[in-house]
Order: sequence, then structure tokens, then C-alpha cells
Amino acid sequence: MKKSWHSSPFKGVRFYKHPTRRHGAKYDQYFAIRYQKDGSRKEEGCGWASEGWTAEKAFKLLLDLKEAAKKGEAGARLHERREKRRRVKEAETRDAVTFGDFWEKQYWPQAEADKNPKTTTAERSYFKTWIFPAIGALPLKAISPLALEKIKAAMKKADKAARSAEYCLAIVRQVFNEARRRKVFNGENPANLVRFPRADNRRQRFFTKEEADALLAELAKTDPEAWEMALLSLHTGLRAGEIFSLCWGDIDPERGTLFIKDTKSGRNRFAYMTGPVREMLLAKTPGKAGELVFPGRGGVVRPAAPRSVRKAINALGLNKGRADRREKAVFHTFRHTHASWLVQAGIGLYAVKEALGHATTAMAARYSHLAPENLQQVARVFEAIASKPAAEAPAAAPAAGEGGAK
Repeated sequence: MKKSWHSSPFKGVRFYKHPTRRHGAKYDQYFAIRYQKDGSRKEEGCGWASEGWTAEKAFKLLLDLKEAAKKGEAGARLHERREKRRRVKEAETRDAVTFGDFWEKQYWPQAEADKNPKTTTAERSYFKTWIFPAIGALPLKAISPLALEKIKAAMKKADKAARSAEYCLAIVRQVFNEARRRKVFNGENPANLVRFPRADNRRQRFFTKEEADALLAELAKTDPEAWEMALLSLHTGLRAGEIFSLCWGDIDPERGTLFIKDTKSGRNRFAYMTGPVREMLLAKTPGKAGELVFPGRGGVVRPAAPRSVRKAINALGLNKGRADRREKAVFHTFRHTHASWLVQAGIGLYAVKEALGHATTAMAARYSHLAPENLQQVARVFEAIASKPAAEAPAAAPAAGEGGAK
């Protein structure tokens, strides 16, 4: 329907009436301003009377725009002013987003879709316990490195491991990186300005042969299924999570292999069964290919090792007098023992790395001290070389461009 414009008492302002909607006793009116710019007539709409616009208000705006144009100021056009107001409002809205709001509405749904359940469970726990109480209600732009230092201090006061504080701050850093990527936050990531706690938090304890035998015997009496999982970890070096996620379809008795998928390092691999492991698995009633070998309550993946393992360790006094958590025996000690025994037997670190599914040999290098004779042999070889007369010593490789084949 064609609009029927009407002149107002104010020069440069006109209006048209809404065909049905009323405002007070009259039909609602829409006001617009008209002016000359660059030799041509321009027109811009202002708004409806029901929105607070009047012909007089529109005329004052027109005079204001003309004055701004004379002075060469920015915002001499109505749409420019509207765009500026939109940007200001957008910035105000963005600046008001709290850490907790961004976590719940944007970061967390994406994390649940992209990350494995074990990781998201850990992140959620850190968020609820340490992160949200400290910075959850603060706008992203208001969170300073000092606020993150307080999280670190609170965790230290609670006697949490340095690695736990490091992981907690890493989560905060991830959230800010995601906020920057989504253009919800455009400042410097405050987590980058905090010194992350560093500590060698790796467990050092491994079982002696006598301790391992005694612990397995205790578990066999008190919790046969925990004994099965412990035996599997000790004989294959599997992580607890890898054992809990093992399905019947992953077991190949013919080849004596276990297919380990979706691992911590992100690489699938095969583990090889020992005779006792093969015998133990064949003695179990098999399920369907996709069913878990060691299901938790409700048939889902277990969240943690059976409590019976800790009870058996305490019953045997394996942690007696050990205050340092790195020296305490836990379910993971079976995996650590597997690697330690291999190195002590002379198996190279690369083979241990592959067997345990470590991402790099640096991870396996923690066991190098268990084979000191290897390093002693290196020293002896070097000493033999160094003690030879110069004529018998190995010749230096020629530098680039010197000697050698032409």
C-alpha cells in the first residue's frame, strides 16, 4: 500500500499515518526528515509517535544534524548516529558478560561436544569448586591476573597439588581464548599474565615383586573383579581409563591383542596379552562386541578405580609412613610398575613408550634412572674413546664444503 505523506508545521519534517494502529485518539504517525546533501535531496526515517517521536523532536534532530555537517563532525547522518549507538550498545552488552554466563551458554556446550567425558567431568569439577566462586560473577573484562592469583592461592591453602592449580588456570585460559575467538572478549587473556605453578607431580612409587604378589592375592580374596583389572594393568601397562573403556570387541584372543582406542595421547594402539591376562579374560563370560568388559554401575564406564584397591593397599600397609602423595600406591601404580620392571629388565625407552602409549619418549624418560647400567655403559664407551691416542680416535666429520666426494 502506497504511503500518503503529510507536511508538518516544521520545515523538512513530514509524516505518514499507520492505516490501522492508533496512538491515543489519533492514528499512529511515522516521522521522517528531509535535507540536501551533496546537491541531492536525502530522507531518513526517525520513528513512530508511539515510540516517542513528534514533529518537533524530529525537527530538532534535523537542526542538530545540519549543525554537525557544517562543522564537519562525524555523525552528520542519522544512520551514522544509529550505527554508533548500536556499536556502543553492543560493546556494553559484551562488556557485561560474566565469566559464568559465558561458560554456561557458550563455552560449556562446545566443550561437551568436542571433549571426552573424562575431561569435561574434570573441568566441570574445577569450575564449580574453584573457578566460579572466585570469578564466576565477574564480567570478563573485569577479571584481572590478581583475581586468578587468588584462585592459585586458595588451592595452595587447601593443600592442592601444583599440577591441579596449573590445570585449573589452564581451563580459565581456554575459556578466555574461546571468548576472544567468538568476539565476546577482546582484551588480553589475563591467564597469560599469571605464573603457572610448576611441580614434578608424577608418581614415583612402583611395587616390588613381593608387594605386587601380595596385593593381587588380597584383591583376589576381597574383590575378584578388581583383581582382574589390577592384573590387566600390571601385565599390560594400561591406564585405568583404558581398562574401564575396554569392550569385548577390542579383544582378539587369537592374536593375543587388545585394541586400545580413544587414548589420552589421541592415538589408538594395540596392547599384547600375557598368558595370565589371556587366561583371565577367557575365563570371563563374554558380552556383545560393544559392551564393556568391566562395566560400572548401570553399564556405563566407571568413573574411578574400585575402592577395594585402596582398602587392600591400606590393609597391607603399603602406604604406611609415606606422606608424599607421589610415593603413595594407588591403582595407577600397577601401570607404573609395569614400565619400571620393563626398564629394569633392559627394555629400551622407545619400546616402553610404545607399550604404554606415551606421546613422546620424554614421557618414558622418567624411568631412565631405573637402568643406570645403560648410562654407565655410555660413560665407559666415551672414556675408552677419549683415552685413545689421537691417531686412533674417530675422525671428525668433514664440514660442509670441505673434503668428501666432489
